[in-house]
Amino acid sequence: MYEGDTAKMRKATLGLILALVLAGFMPAQVEARTWASVSAGMSHTAAIASDGSLWAWGFNSFGQLGDGTTANRNSPVRIGTDTNWISVSAGWRHTMAIKRDGSLWAWGWNGLGQLGDGTTTNRHSPTRIGTATNWAFVFASNGGSSLSHTVAIRRDGSLWAWGANISGQLGDGAAPQQRNTPVRIGTANNWESTSAGYTHTVAIRNDGTLWAWGWNGEGQLGDGTSINQNVPIQIGTATNWESVIAGYDHVMATRTDGTLWAWGWNEAGQLGDGTSTNRHNPTQMGGVTSWRTISTAFLHTVAIRTDGTLWAWGRNLEGQLGDGTTTVRFTPVRVGTATNWVSSAVGLHHTMAIREDGSLWAWGYNSMGQLGDGTTTQRNTPVQIRMP
Repeated sequence: MYEGDTAKMRKATLGLILALVLAGFMPAQVEARTWASVSAGMSHTAAIASDGSLWAWGFNSFGQLGDGTTANRNSPVRIGTDTNWISVSAGWRHTMAIKRDGSLWAWGWNGLGQLGDGTTTNRHSPTRIGTATNWAFVFASNGGSSLSHTVAIRRDGSLWAWGANISGQLGDGAAPQQRNTPVRIGTANNWESTSAGYTHTVAIRNDGTLWAWGWNGEGQLGDGTSINQNVPIQIGTATNWESVIAGYDHVMATRTDGTLWAWGWNEAGQLGDGTSTNRHNPTQMGGVTSWRTISTAFLHTVAIRTDGTLWAWGRNLEGQLGDGTTTVRFTPVRVGTATNWVSSAVGLHHTMAIREDGSLWAWGYNSMGQLGDGTTTQRNTPVQIRMP
């Protein structure tokens, strides 16, 4: 999935980067390199350092790390020598990234055209997608081996998608037609953020409205039905949605008032409402009004509050909640005592997070080295991942 920063943090980061670019200033290196952002895929992780260099580790059978091999890595390995990467998104078995010049890059598994290069050929190193230089945001879905897709937004606010489309998850109205190159979704130019789930997609426009499309069998679109949609439909009438992220068959979102909302599949308590009951409409999770960022993927969720505390809930059999146990949690449980967490990223069964000092931490399943601590040992509490 994309780095756990939600729309608010992504916009702030992108705005700062663009301002520096337009001003003609972007430092090639800082004195002490730290971690700037991280994204967790199925069983691999990708991250960008503060100097703009790109790193990856974990499962690599399809070249999703981008180091030119198919060998797994249990500690961070640098991808190329460029220092102009500004965002990265790790999906099921592929990875997408954007450089400072607005160019889009992809690598890994491509059996469904999810890389967007017009082929279905796997790529073992970053490959440029098209010639456009105005890409602002990209999200690689954690959809399974037959369902993977990618969504992205350009700087002009247009929305694009490609890859698998069996349930209408691309939103172009042409399900189940697969797309091997980016196709524009509708004509709107006010898309602000988007997120790709297993077979569904959600997005927010700059007017604060929420939209969804794709498979809806578990109520993950949030329109009160279980009917699939192959074009974007507005969810409710609220105009204060701030961030949204799609999980396996569920969705988590925040509003500008700091409230947390959830809907869709809830078998492992991933919605956090204290039950295992599916929700077909956005449902507020508790009465807390200080939620800042949210990240989710398969069956667990991790979030950060405005006080810098970290919380988690859902499946925990692999220690992915980080609370020192393997007990499933149906309501948010605080992880540790630190109050300086700024972002998080959730993979299939592992979690990554960054603190204010730029340090990177990981926990959960680690059989493919996806935590990056140099081992394949499962961790039930956060362990620091050192910068090479």
